[in-house]
Amino acid sequence: MEKVATRRTRGGGGAARRAARTGVKIEAAKYIERAIPNFEILNDEALEIIEANAETVLEEVGVAFVDNPAALERWKEAGADVTGERVRIPRGLARKLCSTAPSQFTQVARNRDRDVVIGGNTLVTAPVYGPPFVRDANGGRRYATMADFEKFVKLGYMSKWLHHSGGTVCEPTDVAVNKRHLDMLLAHMTLSDKPFMGSVTEPSRAQDSVEMCEILFGKDFVQENTVMTSLININSPLTFDSIMMGALEVYAANNQACIVSPFIVGGAMAPVSVAGTLTQVLAEVLAGIAYSQLIRPGAPVIFGTFVTSIDMNSGAPTFGTPEASQILSGAGQLARRMGLPFRSGGGLCGSKLPDAQAGYETANTLNAALLGGVNFMLHSCGWLEGGLVSSFEKFVMDADQLGVLHKLAAGVAADENAQAMDAIREVGPGGHYLDCAHTHANYQDAFWRSGVFDYKPFETWADEGARDTQALATTRVEQMLAGYQQPALDPGIYAALQDYVARKKASMPDAFV
Repeated sequence: MEKVATRRTRGGGGAARRAARTGVKIEAAKYIERAIPNFEILNDEALEIIEANAETVLEEVGVAFVDNPAALERWKEAGADVTGERVRIPRGLARKLCSTAPSQFTQVARNRDRDVVIGGNTLVTAPVYGPPFVRDANGGRRYATMADFEKFVKLGYMSKWLHHSGGTVCEPTDVAVNKRHLDMLLAHMTLSDKPFMGSVTEPSRAQDSVEMCEILFGKDFVQENTVMTSLININSPLTFDSIMMGALEVYAANNQACIVSPFIVGGAMAPVSVAGTLTQVLAEVLAGIAYSQLIRPGAPVIFGTFVTSIDMNSGAPTFGTPEASQILSGAGQLARRMGLPFRSGGGLCGSKLPDAQAGYETANTLNAALLGGVNFMLHSCGWLEGGLVSSFEKFVMDADQLGVLHKLAAGVAADENAQAMDAIREVGPGGHYLDCAHTHANYQDAFWRSGVFDYKPFETWADEGARDTQALATTRVEQMLAGYQQPALDPGIYAALQDYVARKKASMPDAFV
């Protein structure tokens, strides 16, 4: 019997090894740790002027906390001047309150190998967030469905250079507004094992997010660890609504991270000048982060900036512009002076298609985010049409290009292997390096290589159908979805999550507004 058992074990091991060789390999790169300097666009004098002006805005102009009596009372107790819904914050108070926020934190994933550190020299990439429409080459532009959402979560899980599953990767319009957050969270928790974002569209939905995480991770674990990051947008200029602040209150009280982020279209919701916009950004972030610390000192937060300019002819927002990059870089400096993690950037563009315009604008913002010291980059892949559309093709195109950021962020090695002196000696004058020992030892990882773009000779490319980048991306989407393998999850936890969602949905009628 022992010999039979031994043979079976060996046979099983061989089968496992064969399966490993032939099966789909799901690679996940670690979050970026920069070995390169940040680009600092503002000198100390300019930074000090902006900081002083932001304090003046808070003290003289103030901010509005709308429909939130509890917030007004908290501010009054903290020493602010509250008149109606206007909160004027004495010079220095907001910055003092912000000082209890951590300079970096770890967001825990259910697969601990996927944990991300947010802050310091790191860069964590997360996908597009919020579009009501989706687009692909086959179906065109259409309203998003839950099936589309699940496909994006699977693509995010399969994307090597994407560190985070994100949140509302698209808005599934075939599910009731008051229930869709449950399905979206369930998808993130079960179809991926990367970290994810919670719901912010209503405070009770933020509470649902916390409770679902308590099922997934354990109640005590959630209170002691950050397992969610969530996006809290400020209604610029200088307005904090009760929906977003209510969600922030839930997350901060439960030790979950919030991105406190002005949502600014320059020239419409902020001044047209870079310095003026940065002043308003800083004032809004100071007030928002200070409020999170009134809820729970030490609650993890991220200094957020989402800024685009406006086309003065059409009124449409524009992306990938030099002014937006200047604001991103300046805001990064302000965040670092406060000792806070920084969110900005993404694969932003105004194009309707994943075309040359989309590529140029996206590259401008991705590179600005890397060089500007961004720690958490939302919208890093899939964004199209000014954020109205999540594109399947652009998702994989952008996710592929995130590998470039990993390579650039690593800096330039100068160790003995990198110096390549043996190779130079071996080849000598007039030779070539294709067959030298150093090339053989390093060729597999010496150069970054796209998983989407075509590098074939013209004749081969033409014989294979002369496919453009969108066509190549369509094929890549199909291949990735065909090779998707759902990460394992404890059956008891899976059943408990499904039961929670079913009970919550049954407890209320559908609402589509």
